[in-house]
Amino acid sequence: MAEQLYQATTSDAATFEKALTTPALRMQLERTLNRQLSDDTLTAMASHARAEADYWASYRAGIDKMIGAQYPGAEGRRAPGRPAPPVPGVEPVVNPEALPPPQPFEEGGNMPVQDRWRILDALGRGENPLDPYNTNTLKADKPVFGDDWFVNVGAIADTIYQPARDPTGVGAQYTARPAENNTFGKYGRTQILETDILEFALIKGDTAFKPPDFELRITPAFNYNYTTAGEIGVLNVNPAKGQTRSDQFVGLQEGFIDYHIRNVSEYYDFDSIRVGIQPFNADFRGFLFQDNQLGVRLFGDRDANRWQYNFAYFQRLEKDTNSGLNDLGQAVRRDGIFVANLFRQDTPVPGFTSQVIDLYNWNREGGEFYYDKNGFLIRPAQIGDDRGYNYDVNYLGYNGDGHFGRVNLTVSSYWEFGHQSHNQFGAPGNSGATIGGFFAAAEPSIDFDWMRFRLSGLIASGADNPQSGHIGGFDSPFENPQFAGADTSFWIRQSIPLIGGGGVALNTENGVLADLRSSKGQGQSNFDNPGVILAGVGGDFDLLPELRLATNFNHLDFYNTTTLEFLRHQADIPNDIGWDLSTALTYRPLFSQNIVLRLSGGILIPGDGTKALFNTNGGAALFNTGGFLYSVMANVIFTY
Repeated sequence: MAEQLYQATTSDAATFEKALTTPALRMQLERTLNRQLSDDTLTAMASHARAEADYWASYRAGIDKMIGAQYPGAEGRRAPGRPAPPVPGVEPVVNPEALPPPQPFEEGGNMPVQDRWRILDALGRGENPLDPYNTNTLKADKPVFGDDWFVNVGAIADTIYQPARDPTGVGAQYTARPAENNTFGKYGRTQILETDILEFALIKGDTAFKPPDFELRITPAFNYNYTTAGEIGVLNVNPAKGQTRSDQFVGLQEGFIDYHIRNVSEYYDFDSIRVGIQPFNADFRGFLFQDNQLGVRLFGDRDANRWQYNFAYFQRLEKDTNSGLNDLGQAVRRDGIFVANLFRQDTPVPGFTSQVIDLYNWNREGGEFYYDKNGFLIRPAQIGDDRGYNYDVNYLGYNGDGHFGRVNLTVSSYWEFGHQSHNQFGAPGNSGATIGGFFAAAEPSIDFDWMRFRLSGLIASGADNPQSGHIGGFDSPFENPQFAGADTSFWIRQSIPLIGGGGVALNTENGVLADLRSSKGQGQSNFDNPGVILAGVGGDFDLLPELRLATNFNHLDFYNTTTLEFLRHQADIPNDIGWDLSTALTYRPLFSQNIVLRLSGGILIPGDGTKALFNTNGGAALFNTGGFLYSVMANVIFTY
């Protein structure tokens, strides 16, 4: 290698010297190096290359002497098969402050380190188990046994206080105010939620440059919730339970083993398999399926992480009714999801990632009668003829996320097709219906220093003839969209019940679709729905490094109200849902995610469609008897 380096640098020096007197060669070098080369520059480059050649010649000679070979010296003798000594070049510039060049086969001066992870301990640096940033064995900075077995412990405390004004129905046999006789009861609901999460991971392998060889992760979660409502029979099917409800639950949100099958390249491209309860997001923004479910997943990457893939199957667990956590005390649902997706970075342009996906959802819960913890019938939904159904539905989609120059962009699109065994809106004894719907969303944004401005657009198809043999409403297995304001939006955060039209809601909590489901976590998908159209503008403003203001102004419409008109026996319901206006302040006093204080509020100014469905024209006051629907959320998160 030293001989090759000597020959290469000698050749470079000769080329630079020849270019001084050969214009054609000088032009070729300038094109190659993409710069102008003056005589002084070429002279300096030639001198530097000669100095490098001299260094590698000396290096080579030193190696020969160390291994006992006789190298030509002052006596002029030449070892057999050895070339003549090189012609002396220009003396290199000696920098007295520089480090000496590496010495071949130098012995001594080495000190073995028995445990490289604890070098700082030997230097007297202490460890604080409560400090997640400096050296901490609990945060996988040191092995707990062996040379490469680590533990990573995390904890999250998430507290929410949320008063809201949303529609409330009145039971046919009871009401909180016996003197009143109306379809709609007293508006309003208040929630207090406390969720505490403990994360524990046992990891084998040095993960600084490559995926772990093995990982065991356990994440239990505890939830306490307290809710008040304006009417009885809303929080529990038994009106004797009153207008308040408190509940607590412990669920398991993660419990999986991740095994690293192999590395397939020098860039640590890999194949791994993960088995157990695990998080999974089918796309970038949680439009189709984002949940922690029981499954098996084969995943990995290729071409230095430019290609990424997932093949997974999930068998859905029941959710606890009031906390939304996984309930392992109940049987696994007859609801399965197969998913395959493929990501490609820098496609179609550098900085943008494209994804194609195929997700298949099969459900065989049509013959069940499932009541939730509060006594309400969830499967089948109390809608149409109250009969259950099975379904097979496939989602083909394209998703993209990244930027085109200065413009950030997220896009998502799905084509939904399949079959449902029974149409609950059709004639008795019908043979079901084909399913065919679509979904598209886009959110472009652009940054100006401390400000980001964005546009949001979304469309989900609705059924135009709910009693036919073809239903066109789009619904997802389990959505959790991070879009158009997410949980600051009233429409996305709150579940608005369809009063007088069955035991379903116009939308589900933390969902953007108008899908008329009985429950997002426990109910079935419903493709006989009105669909939704959203168009909005928003902005994020970093007022301080630790303080952000976010605003969103969205307009919502039903895609088609035929389904609502059928359920409510009400003609000509307008499409206009209304204006959804929201804002949020996020404060991070430590400039990190360890302490996050968030205050947000959203209001829905009813459009003609909402006014037709609910009696919201009670006056002009916002927090009294006015026509606005609103929610406020105070959220405190502590993370270790």
